[in-house]
Amino acid sequence: MENLEALKGFVTNAIDGIIFIDDRGIVSTINPSACRLFGYEPSEVIGQNVSMLMPQPDRQRHDDYLRRYHESHVPRIIGIGREVTAVRSDGTLFPVKLGVSEVVYQGVTLYVGFIHDLTQQKAYEAQLKQYASDLEELVERRTESLHKSVHDLEEAKAQIIESLEREKELGRLKSRFVSMASHEFRTPLNALQLSASLIGKYAESLESPEITKHVGKIKNAVGHLTAILNDFLHLEKLESGRIQVQAASVNLPELASEIAEEMQMMAKEQQQVTTQHSGTHATIVLDANLLRNCILNLVSNAIKYSPVDGRIAIHTAISETGCTISVRDTGIGIPEEDQVHLFEPFFRAANASLIPGTGLGLSIVSHYAALMGGTISFVSRPGEGTEFTLTLPVYDNHTGN
Repeated sequence: MENLEALKGFVTNAIDGIIFIDDRGIVSTINPSACRLFGYEPSEVIGQNVSMLMPQPDRQRHDDYLRRYHESHVPRIIGIGREVTAVRSDGTLFPVKLGVSEVVYQGVTLYVGFIHDLTQQKAYEAQLKQYASDLEELVERRTESLHKSVHDLEEAKAQIIESLEREKELGRLKSRFVSMASHEFRTPLNALQLSASLIGKYAESLESPEITKHVGKIKNAVGHLTAILNDFLHLEKLESGRIQVQAASVNLPELASEIAEEMQMMAKEQQQVTTQHSGTHATIVLDANLLRNCILNLVSNAIKYSPVDGRIAIHTAISETGCTISVRDTGIGIPEEDQVHLFEPFFRAANASLIPGTGLGLSIVSHYAALMGGTISFVSRPGEGTEFTLTLPVYDNHTGN
């Protein structure tokens, strides 16, 4: 009894269609999957000849097939299985894999048909054949195109070599131009910055808000031009591979103080740039120029993206394992969705689009930190400020290693 119940459960819940017929081809049992497959209710099929599920001419031949099998016991499907065409209640034809088994139960011969819908499989096969045909055609076209391309490449070889030589020459000219422009522009920009600061100082006694305002505009414009010039100069050197680490002894807190004093002149009205040092050591061995440029870039960004009364804090620390330089501001912060792209060249955060800048500074700092064997990280919250931290190795003061 348990085995019979298990068999009924199997038939009822089977994914494929299952149909039981007697030796005359009359359906005695059909499972739910077969009903869904053919579009019939069980009552519409049970008691009917199974040939109703077959198209012509198989429908009219089915009874003859059963008769021949009973006489000869030579199977065409029974115990073998094959692909056939079935017909749904609405008359549509579809391919199936049909397997038929002969079962003798309590002296009665039954036939069990297992029906697997091949519609999707046939569609996939047709699609694959079409893909194969398309691919063959594509290969032929590509082969023809390749032959033509090889011919064109042979003809263009001399032109490519000539073009490469021109590119090299243009690269050399660009490098010379950037170096020359840097030198020629930097001197008048420094003079303008100094003059603006002196005018501002001399004008203090006049108590003229207009003079103070315009002096501030001059200082900001000069600072902006200087930053752009520096960024392109540094990028050009990085691209050309002309930057080599020159390790030397550096007094880290002194360097930070010098930068703070220099950048205070470029700060907005009430901004304050402060420094703090931690640790018993003050001297490290690193590339002073690269380190200075990194800090300048970070402080410049902090000034640029902080309000007029913002606070910019430079914190330096030296330990046995390395040194850190952090620059913290109280500025606009960086949107979370933009943070992953922050060190990409020319990338600018969405909330910084109205603030002048090239988007090169942080990319350059990241490259410089890597050249010195270090890393740069940051923590930022929009509207609350940002803190960038350079983490650099400590070299031996005698060997520079």
